[in-house]
Amino acid sequence: MATHTTAGRVRVEHAAKRLRTYSGGELIADTTRPLLVWESPHYPTYYFPVGDVRAELIPTGEAEHSPSRGDADIYDIRTRDDIIPKAARRYPSSPLEDLRDHVRIDWGSMDEWLEEDEPVYTHARDPYTRVDILQSSRHVEVRIDGVTVADSHQPRILFETGLVPRYYLPMSDVRLEVLTPTATATRCPYKGTASYWSVGEHADVAWCYRTPLEESQKIAGLVCFYSERVEVLVDGEPATTK
Repeated sequence: MATHTTAGRVRVEHAAKRLRTYSGGELIADTTRPLLVWESPHYPTYYFPVGDVRAELIPTGEAEHSPSRGDADIYDIRTRDDIIPKAARRYPSSPLEDLRDHVRIDWGSMDEWLEEDEPVYTHARDPYTRVDILQSSRHVEVRIDGVTVADSHQPRILFETGLVPRYYLPMSDVRLEVLTPTATATRCPYKGTASYWSVGEHADVAWCYRTPLEESQKIAGLVCFYSERVEVLVDGEPATTK
C-alpha cells in the first residue's frame, strides 16, 4: 500500500496487485493501479482507473448519493454480446479526490475476478485480515438437541481477524450418519468454497472446505459447526459466539 486517504468512515488505499475482471469471458477491466476502498468497515471494494476499463460505459442518466463519497453517476456496461445494467459507478466530484478518476464495478455483476493470476471469490481480500489455523489438543464437543454429534481432541482452530474462532474437526470424530448433505455452497476469498450439511431440522449447520485455497489447506476435509446455532463446548465451556 502506498498512500491512503479518509473521509468520514471511508478509507482509500492505493494497491499494488494486478486486478482483472471478466464477464462472459470478455475482459472488462485490467489494472495494476487499483484502489481499495472501505465503504463499510467489513471489507474493501476495488475501484479501477477509468482509463483501465476496457468495456464501454454507457451513462444511464441516474445518480446515487453517498454522504461520504458524494454523488455517483451510474453506468451500464456494454460487452460484445450484452449490456450489464447499472454495473458501474463513478464519483467525478467526490470529496475523496482519489475516487474522481476511478470506476467502481459491481462485484456481483461480473463472472470472474483475478488478483494477479488467482481467482478471488465473494469480495476483495482485506490486506488487514489474517487467517491463522492452529493444531490443538483442546477437547471440542458438539451437541445438537442434547445429542453429541462430534467429539474431538484434535481440532484445528481457525482464527480470522474480527471473527469468532472456528473449530474444524476430523470426519472420524463426527457422527457422519446424522449429517444430511445439502445443495448449499458458499465462497470465501480466504478459504475457498464450502459445502454444507443439515442435522435434523437444523439446516446448513455444518460445513466443510474439501479443496480449500492453498493458504487454508490445514482445514481440508474437516467439519465445522456454527457455535451460534448449536452447542459447541471447548474444554467443557461454551465456545465464544461473538
